[in-house]
Amino acid sequence: VQLQASGGGSVQAGGSLRLSCAASGLLFSTFAMGWFRQSPGKERECVAAISRSGGRTYYADSVKGRFTISRDNAKNTVYLQMNSLKPEDTAVYYCAARRAINDNVYSSSVDYWGKGTLVTVSS
Repeated sequence: VQLQASGGGSVQAGGSLRLSCAASGLLFSTFAMGWFRQSPGKERECVAAISRSGGRTYYADSVKGRFTISRDNAKNTVYLQMNSLKPEDTAVYYCAARRAINDNVYSSSVDYWGKGTLVTVSS
């Protein structure tokens, strides 16, 4: 299983970035997906998650109204649109997958992790 994240970079506060995560080696439509982030000295946290069908989503309070998670099961890809970025959003962002027997969202218990992509937001 490979989860290849891309789209990170440097942006000024108030700007936008779109992260993508291309999955291979798994039956994508049977996995719930999520985006996690970790900054220095902090624990890894789930910022957004999406169910197998895409019909259910979860957002951390810190990103609600600014981030949008979506998926394209035909392309085996999950996205994270990040708007109104703040310096505190600076972190390494990780894509994650979890086998799901139903259409729930999951913000923990990950089965597979991708390599991270760095997002840096300057003030």
